[in-house]
Amino acid sequence: MRPERQDGTGGGGLLVPMAWMYAEYIADGMLRTGDLMEPSTLEYRAGRDSLALTVFLSGGAVPDALPAARLDELRLLTAYGAQWCGWVRERLDALGDPASGTAGAEPDLALARAAWRWLEETELLAADLDAIGAPPWEAVDEGPDAEEAAQVWTPAWQLGLPLGHLAIHLH
Repeated sequence: MRPERQDGTGGGGLLVPMAWMYAEYIADGMLRTGDLMEPSTLEYRAGRDSLALTVFLSGGAVPDALPAARLDELRLLTAYGAQWCGWVRERLDALGDPASGTAGAEPDLALARAAWRWLEETELLAADLDAIGAPPWEAVDEGPDAEEAAQVWTPAWQLGLPLGHLAIHLH
């Protein structure tokens, strides 16, 4: 589907989601620099999308390198999962409000919403950190199902957010 300009200017030009693409570029660069995960994995995508959403919704990326104050802001925003999740919802709702003055951001906002939908609706198999405890005193042969029992399906953002947070620290 080809987005077209509908603002009456007659230009008929293509609207390019540059703000979203730049946020993804920044997130991808941070994750690659940290070398935390293979770029072909779903976990990497979750980290990139979580970090890109944070950059995009917190006012967008700044030209050139991210200043230290901006990195500190991103660290704080990605530090706590439940708060981040609510913050993303609030910001997306606010940007979608016609009174917000974001009339030219439709392509960017559409991509941000698609990323958020994927992060919320996609579940990834991860280690169940609540099930991990101290090792038993005696070694017990738990069989091949023991590893599977220590895993749980979790929304992609719950894996991607800590990955993005760690990438910010390593940047």
